[in-house]
This record gives sequence, structure tokens and C-alpha cells, in this order.
Amino acid sequence: MELERTRVDIVQCAKTYPDGTRGLQPTTLHIEPGEVLALLGPSGCGKTTLLRLIAGLELPDAGSRLMFGDTEVTRLPIEQRGVGMVFQHYALFPHMTVAANIGYGLRLRGVPVAEQRRVVGELVDLVRLNGLEHRRPAELSGGQRQRVALARAVAVRPRVLLLDEPLTALDAKLKEQLRDELAELLRRLHITAVHVTHDQQEALAIADRLAVMQAGRIVQVGDGETLYRRPEHPFVATFLGRVNRLQRDEDARRRHVLKLGRIELPCPPLWGDQPQLLLRPEDIELCTPQAEVAEAQVMQRRFLGERVQLSLSLPHQPLISVDVDRDHPARAGDTVGVRVAPQNLMPAEAVTA
Repeated sequence: MELERTRVDIVQCAKTYPDGTRGLQPTTLHIEPGEVLALLGPSGCGKTTLLRLIAGLELPDAGSRLMFGDTEVTRLPIEQRGVGMVFQHYALFPHMTVAANIGYGLRLRGVPVAEQRRVVGELVDLVRLNGLEHRRPAELSGGQRQRVALARAVAVRPRVLLLDEPLTALDAKLKEQLRDELAELLRRLHITAVHVTHDQQEALAIADRLAVMQAGRIVQVGDGETLYRRPEHPFVATFLGRVNRLQRDEDARRRHVLKLGRIELPCPPLWGDQPQLLLRPEDIELCTPQAEVAEAQVMQRRFLGERVQLSLSLPHQPLISVDVDRDHPARAGDTVGVRVAPQNLMPAEAVTA
């Protein structure tokens, strides 16, 4: 089934509610045709507000502009925009079969019965629901219900697919399974999609690019690996994964270094005034104690299945968390060597040139 791949241009879109609350600061974002983009951030950051503006469920402030391809949709109602939506609980009709649920939008539009059957048949094949066409939602697994909701959303050939936290209500094990299924389905559909979530792993697994939001603004946009490894803003670093906060005294700031026990690591001059630096647990390497590395004492060992998490004590630093292989021999009370590559350090405050 061929679906339209629509470019979405959001230009200086903002939303102010009647009580004066600013739900979204002026925001510009460009979504490429066929791209899956995740709006990621904590509750209240503005991601759902932005999704609702794209959908036409809310009207933006004056001066905002929203384009689907060459068509301006800023003031168009939702039924004229050509959007498909998948919600948190899928909102399937419990009394209808799989086939009837998928074809619901086609029937509403008066599509001839033969064409309805053809489209529903194509989508049943596409989302791998063959043999389940006559079942009702209560007879389906969570993954199957998700596929029905996706098929129903794209049956009417929307220009843009919008997903509003579709995995939030699931338990952790099922969520991981359906996350991977959803990612595969979206790739197979080749449709422009906007996916709202507060779950970092979900966004990293599903989206081509992520727009990380905080306090009504987009802080940074990019692919998951770039955002994780080279965040441009401390909020991105702390929201996408875990970090240690390493302290710097006045002498270290003046000399542009970070002190780790008996060693010093160089820092960019632009970070001179930063009282803290950030470092991910997996970017710390443990070795045998030796002269050219920092020395730390293992305070606690936590076995987490696929990895071991150690808490280390270094002079003049808070406890540092380190991720190591599950077979690493270090135990509480051991002394270990610590190596850190300076390029893995990140600033804890926004850097201004």
C-alpha cells in the first residue's frame, strides 16, 4: 500500500491558553517526508501541545505557521488535515471485528465496498494480522491490538501519522516487545510520523530523529546517537541516560582541569567556570591501580543481570556510578584504578561562546 510522504514545516508555532499559561514557546521544526520524529520530554514540557497543534485539535497563537507539504494547515480543522492518530489505549471499537475496525474510516467516507475490502486486505497483510480478521479486540494480544490501531489510522491514507504515547499503559516486558514491533511497522509503512513519548528508550528505538523538549521549548534535535554522545545542552545529557556529576574546586576551574584523585584531566577553556562536569557511567574504565590513573574504592556492587553497577569513592568527589561487565570481579572494599577519556566529559551548565 503506497502512502504519501509529506514534509511537515512548523514555523514559529506557539500556544497560549486563555488563562495566560504558555503551553508552547515559539517553535520551529522541520520533519522530512517519510521520517519518524519523536517529541521527547518530561510531563508538562509541551510535547503533547505541539502534537495537538499538528493534529488540529488546538489552534496556535497568531503568527504561527504550519505546513503539510505545500498546503498551509494552520487554521484547518482536524478532519481537513489528513492526519491519522494512534492513542495510548488504541481506542478500538470493542464490538467490531479486526476488519471492521480497520475499515471504519473508509466506511465513514463512503468508499465503495469493493475498495474497502481491497484496502483492508492489503493492510491485514501489511501488519501481519492474517487469520484474525473476524476476531474482536478482546480476543487479541496487546501487540495485535496495536497493529489494528495502526492499520485503522493509515487506512484512510493520511498525510501524517500521529502517535500519542501509544505504549505508556503497558508493563515493561510487553512494552519492549511492542516497541520493536512498532518500529518495524513504521519503517514498513514509509509514512511521515510524529511520536510523542517521555520514554527515552522508546524514542531511541523507534524514531529516526528526536526533538528533546523542556519547559515549552525544543532544546535539541538530532538522531539518538548524536544526542546521547554529543548533547548541546545539559538537559539533553541528563534526560537521555544516566550521568555522574563531578565536582571542580576553584583551582581546577582556573586551570581548566578536572581533578580525579591524584590525576588531572584537561577541559576546554569554555568550561572554565563550570563547578560540575557530567560523565556517563559506561564511559568510566576500570583497571588495576597504577601511577598514571586515578584510584578509587568500591563502596557497593549491584548485580543487574546484563551488567554490574559499582559505586566508587574518590577523594573530593561524590560517589560515582560505574557500569561494568556482569563478570567483573570487583567487590565492595576493593581498590581499583579509574581511567576517563577527557572527550567523554560533558558540561553541567549551558556553554556560551
